Amino acid sequence: MNTALHANPSTAALPLAGKVAFIHGGSRGIGAATARRLARDGATVAVGYAASAGAAEALVREIVAGGGQAVAVKADGNEPASLSQAIDGVADRYGRLDILVNSAGVLTLAPLEQFTLADFDRTVAVNIRSVFVATQAAARHMKDGGRIVNIGSTNAQRMPFAGGAPYAMSKAALVGLVKGLARDLGPRGITVNNVSPGPVDTDMNPQTGDFAATMHGLMAIPRHGRADEIAGMVAYLAGPEAAFVTGADLLIDGGFAA
Repeated sequence: MNTALHANPSTAALPLAGKVAFIHGGSRGIGAATARRLARDGATVAVGYAASAGAAEALVREIVAGGGQAVAVKADGNEPASLSQAIDGVADRYGRLDILVNSAGVLTLAPLEQFTLADFDRTVAVNIRSVFVATQAAARHMKDGGRIVNIGSTNAQRMPFAGGAPYAMSKAALVGLVKGLARDLGPRGITVNNVSPGPVDTDMNPQTGDFAATMHGLMAIPRHGRADEIAGMVAYLAGPEAAFVTGADLLIDGGFAA
């Protein structure tokens, strides 16, 4: 079904009014906070999820109850064909795709001698390959001026703990990827950037976790960030004021890497 969007006069002043955003990994944590923020800014949001169908549907109901537009879409980063088809389906449903946020990610920590190849391959598949697959699919539908934002990590700059080398590698890879993609898509006015958080209070890294105090001791601002703080930077990059920002890796980490 091809459903063209028309801006509601009451929302036309919002910075993302009339835009369609696909959030890969949007059901929880930073992805969910980003979905809320982009919807609040006027975008129609497709919440991509791999396994958390209930969380995705609950988020959609919350956004719709608040006056926004959203839909939940099955999109597994481990399955490239599924992910591409999900993005194609959203673009076909709404007749456009303007914003892609790659927020899906996995974290496995283990001593080098115990780190399995299966966990290594999953880290690469979700944290790197799925970003490329989603970007490739989204770029086919984007008109000039589209926005692509990846959720990276300050660990690309600093990994102060043993056992996190593959995760740090995967996030460092995104830095190089956005620089190259910025060149590929720049002639079309499509920007590609990383937002790289430090410790953020999510299920993956709660502020009450075992390593919180140690992480805070490494930071200039000794606390976990909030998911909505990260979403604010994503919203800026997705909006009209960031048209000249591309190929960037923007830290929002409380000085973790300073």
